[in-house]
Amino acid sequence: MPLQVDRIEWMPSPPLVPDLEPIDDAHLRKMTLGDVALEHEVLLLFTAQAASLMALLASWPADAAALAHTLKGSARSIGAFAVADAAAGLEDALRRGEDAAEPLAVLEAAVDHVRIAIDDRVKPSRPRF
Repeated sequence: MPLQVDRIEWMPSPPLVPDLEPIDDAHLRKMTLGDVALEHEVLLLFTAQAASLMALLASWPADAAALAHTLKGSARSIGAFAVADAAAGLEDALRRGEDAAEPLAVLEAAVDHVRIAIDDRVKPSRPRF
């Protein structure tokens, strides 16, 4: 029996990568006890640490897996779960001795996405006239 394609109702496929928020706000609020000043401080500390770790990772040091592990924990603590997942992917690839260039690129993109979100969140708002 031939398939009648014109009778099939097509549904759009879900995205391959879910459109997650860069930072889980509920998690961050819980971790900072709802203190907005503490939230901003923690986010700025994360941004600085992530930049430092990414610069080190770019040189493929011997302790790269440990650095990725550190970034994974820091990202989880602020609710940046995409960064944590990407750092875990890099850590796993490094520990297995696999080519880690692609996992590093994924991590860089995730860190950039979170950095932009943090910059938008902590920048002083402009006065409205």
